[in-house]
Amino acid sequence: MANSEFYRTNPSAEKPQSNIHQRKADGEFIRGVSKFRSRLGATPEFPAEPGRYHLFVSFNCPWCHRVTLARNILGLEETITMDVAFPNRTGEDDTVAAGLWEFNPARLATLTGDTLPECTKETGTKEGYRLIKQIYEAEGSDETSVPILYDKKNKRIISNESSEIIRMLNQEASRLGSSLSDEVRADLYPLGDDQSQLRSEIDTLNDQIYANINNGAYKAGFSSSQEVYARAFANYFYTLEALEKRLASDGRPFLTGNTFTEADLRLFPTLFRHDPVYFVRMKLNGARILDFPCLWRWLCQVYAMPGVVASNSLIHCRQGYFGRSWNNVVALGPLYPMSYPEAYEHPELAN
Repeated sequence: MANSEFYRTNPSAEKPQSNIHQRKADGEFIRGVSKFRSRLGATPEFPAEPGRYHLFVSFNCPWCHRVTLARNILGLEETITMDVAFPNRTGEDDTVAAGLWEFNPARLATLTGDTLPECTKETGTKEGYRLIKQIYEAEGSDETSVPILYDKKNKRIISNESSEIIRMLNQEASRLGSSLSDEVRADLYPLGDDQSQLRSEIDTLNDQIYANINNGAYKAGFSSSQEVYARAFANYFYTLEALEKRLASDGRPFLTGNTFTEADLRLFPTLFRHDPVYFVRMKLNGARILDFPCLWRWLCQVYAMPGVVASNSLIHCRQGYFGRSWNNVVALGPLYPMSYPEAYEHPELAN
């Protein structure tokens, strides 16, 4: 398969950018376009080598969660290093600017009253930067987003587009030094002519999940228009119902059948956040995932996979989302039928 086809992520669906100014004026949330889009392993510039590459992420961010999930599920925890930013952005009193991702392991979380052990200093560039913004400025860019896939040897940003990073990690997992054998490791997006139908199914699911669930949650939560919010709300739950029926139709464990694929990986970060965060913060209170028995069991099954728990933290998610609300008070629930994420260890709760 040609590289151009392999790296297809349907940009029109992933990053719809038409008529931006009018849509923003109408109250719609519009996501920006990632500008760093090089391909790891595709050219001599960025060869697939163990220990050479680094990730900059925030556990609060669902787009970063895609990448940390892929890193762990593909057995790359030891060969791709990683720095974790604090889940809240900088405040109005910051010496540079407000609203920036920062590496600050000494910062206290209002939810716990303590530091967050997953947070790190910046180690990937060897410059000890405090802000993600500074990593971009070193390359002459004004971007500020995470995740970032970084080449430690050449001190270059390779990509800040999560959908492309997870596909690169999957394709190059063996050469990057995966701890899992090819026979054991999940293949998130299988190549080969005999897998074309599966790739097409993954692509279709990715488009639906991105537009209506991943980005749909943000369209609902950050809309300033009741009409735009209502449309995003309806599309979100319509798609959840469709996925519930897909899983229920034949009792399949994953979205495409018996194997975990990129479509499952891209759905998980949003559903992981739904009950404890998005139900309230994004005004997606139509139902819990717990109210969809098949999706709940799917969620619990993915949560139980090796490496998934370590790929994120609900403390970071709660702190990051509610810590950006007008009063910075972090919601503590839900507590019924039990607290989260402990509930994810109990698929029987949906019975």
